[in-house]
Amino acid sequence: MKKDLTLLVLAAGMGSRFGGLKQIEPVGPNNEFIIDYSIYDAIKAGFNKVVFVIKKENFNIFKETIGKRIENKIKVEYVFQDIDDVPKNVKISKERVKPLGTAHAIYSARNVIHENFAIINADDFYGRDGYIKASEFLNNCEDNEYANIAYEVGNTLTLNGEVKRGIIFATNGYLDKLVESSVKEDHGEALCKPLSLEEEFRVPLNQLVSMNLFCFTPKLFEYLENHIKDFFANAKDLMKDEWLIPNVAFDSAKENNKKIKIVGTNSKYLGMTYREDLDTLKNGINDEIKNGVYNINLWG
Repeated sequence: MKKDLTLLVLAAGMGSRFGGLKQIEPVGPNNEFIIDYSIYDAIKAGFNKVVFVIKKENFNIFKETIGKRIENKIKVEYVFQDIDDVPKNVKISKERVKPLGTAHAIYSARNVIHENFAIINADDFYGRDGYIKASEFLNNCEDNEYANIAYEVGNTLTLNGEVKRGIIFATNGYLDKLVESSVKEDHGEALCKPLSLEEEFRVPLNQLVSMNLFCFTPKLFEYLENHIKDFFANAKDLMKDEWLIPNVAFDSAKENNKKIKIVGTNSKYLGMTYREDLDTLKNGINDEIKNGVYNINLWG
């Protein structure tokens, strides 16, 4: 028997490098957004609820665009990522505009998710197979077992500049280390510059990377609620520091004597890091339409 599965969509980011609210940039032939294709693929893979993490000020535009197109296809809920949603003794300057990080975004959904769930970025196109692999894992995992749906780095790069990728190093299918890096293709390899300013390195284009498509059980929320105070206690600069998913996933799994399973997908990831990526994304979606994966009018 299949389980109830939720897709948690992280949509509170500002999209500064792209130049605007890229989550609602039309990319399909009938003005569909990336999120439309993500939800469509998730439904096909067996997900039956979607939760959007958004900024409160964007609620109306999300509900009137994305929400009204999908609310008769799948259960929809919204939560707000608010910098005031922190422990009582934590004070954050009102001058901070940037959200508190992807782990805090998940924390924002703690009261509405009670089933196994996957997370995605709202402005990224993950491909059908990524959701199928996530669904398969979430339907069969243990209560406190997590996974990362990993992509070949060569399927995630852009010709328009460096992109941030989590380079995966694994043993027997389980994550050992995730090296957050700025990556670009260089002479048939991926040139990786660690964000920690360690020495740059190269990996083959079939090296697996994390695109933040993680699979979790509700056990994660226990960890988040128990450790959010630790993040603020150890933060060096509350105007900039972020509570991030990879760190939380590692630490939570370790606390439960588990490792994060790496599940590879052959899907091609398409993102919009730069405005120049828009045409590539549209062409990729048109190719999928020609291949019969999507209808020209997605929800029609």
